[in-house]
Amino acid sequence: MASSSATAPRPENRGAITACIILAVIMQALDTTIANVALPYMQGSVSASADQINWVLTSYIVAAAIMTPPSGFLANRFGRQRVLMAAIVGFVAASVLCGMAQSLTEIVAFRLMQGFFGAALVPIAQSILLDIYTPEERGSAMALFGVSVMVGPVLGPVIGGWLTDNFSWRWVFYINVPIGALAFAGISFFLRETKSSADAKLDWIGFGSLSVAIAATQVFLDRGAQLDWFSSAEILIEATIAASAFYLFLVHTFTAEKSFVNPRLFLDRNFSVGMLFIFIIGITYLASMALMTPYLQTLMGYPVVTAGLVMGPRGIGTMVSMFVVGRMMGKLDTRLLLMIGLALTAWAMYDMTGWTPDVSEGTIAWVGFVQGAGLGFLFVPLTTVTFATLPAQSRAEATGLYNLSRNVGSSVGISVVSYLLTRNGQINHELIGAHVTATNRAFDSAVAQHMLSPVTASGRAALDQLIQFQAAIISYIDDFKLMMVMSLAAIPLVLLLRKASAPTGSGHAAVID
Repeated sequence: MASSSATAPRPENRGAITACIILAVIMQALDTTIANVALPYMQGSVSASADQINWVLTSYIVAAAIMTPPSGFLANRFGRQRVLMAAIVGFVAASVLCGMAQSLTEIVAFRLMQGFFGAALVPIAQSILLDIYTPEERGSAMALFGVSVMVGPVLGPVIGGWLTDNFSWRWVFYINVPIGALAFAGISFFLRETKSSADAKLDWIGFGSLSVAIAATQVFLDRGAQLDWFSSAEILIEATIAASAFYLFLVHTFTAEKSFVNPRLFLDRNFSVGMLFIFIIGITYLASMALMTPYLQTLMGYPVVTAGLVMGPRGIGTMVSMFVVGRMMGKLDTRLLLMIGLALTAWAMYDMTGWTPDVSEGTIAWVGFVQGAGLGFLFVPLTTVTFATLPAQSRAEATGLYNLSRNVGSSVGISVVSYLLTRNGQINHELIGAHVTATNRAFDSAVAQHMLSPVTASGRAALDQLIQFQAAIISYIDDFKLMMVMSLAAIPLVLLLRKASAPTGSGHAAVID
């Protein structure tokens, strides 16, 4: 999304501009995971169910997904500095409102606001870095940018756990105030404004129909389990709106002279396969993160700080592997690197299917590290090969769609695994409960008759709690198994990709947009 017309700042300001931009990016990336470990505390505070509280995650991701593609238009229309400063102010204000929220509805609404404003931070920050560094320096600049994006997921669970334990869950949002204030002050002082163009136009019909389709689909997925799917009039309405909006978007895309999405992009095989690939990665990575928080805190009884610490190695694995992959690019076929990433991810999920609440902290940290390393082996090579065969003038639009697919995959994945967790928990409870009969010899022992006697009220309550516990364990295993299968199923997609050449500056530019 870099503009050749951008006015480069004074060379002496480049370090300060880079620091401020990186700070803004870290703030936005931090909020993708910082709330994870605080979810159980939010759930109790606003009286939400286990599947409802995940709306705090999905609302943010969906809003960011919708607003990422038009960020280039906003920068061209109003100027990058203005848009960046407005995005920071809006993001910080939404963060404060999230911290002050008193109900689930308020939190979700303000998280939507956070996502809308935060969406522009990453692509605009990336385009500024591309402008202020020479082509020879862009590889290093993009490596620094990529690490800054990954620092958020690494530090998020740790910082979120510490803030929740020592203050309250509200501070996972208030922490954005000092970070945003520093970034805003630095950008307003050091960054020069770019020329704005009143002629810049956005295909409002295409953008609007796609946004409505994504939003309606997400609400359909989030509300479906509660309302028994198509037996509910609300779900029928949401499904109709989603289908109609998507149909309108497709018709407009293929008939308009200049549509929001250029359909010719999908004639490129690498790009089409890459879109599907990143959608699957979005499902497996953030959905597994959403599952780990209740698993560690609810089933295993981990304190919030401990939960954050054992989840931290996942992000460290991603950072380390990204550096390793950066050195391998050009020496090994990118398709081989992708297979390694998928194999590592699938192995991590396979190991998790054998977990019980007795699993050690070391095992959780090590498996998380491996899964994170798998993501690092996927991100850079996949981005390189996805855009390798596209013309340079199409990459700005293609990166927006690429990251839209990743974000939609993440939100859909969280919704689906949360629904399956609840549904399979009920099914497993029924299956296990069917074996609680008067003829089951397991109740002949003295301990069982004393603690789990179906005859007494306390015994029945303890027995039901034990059944729920066992049903939940099996439900988590089912979700981990599903993500393992999806990782394995993506391997054949690698064979459809054409070989990519060694990455160039522009290729690196699209690593994390």
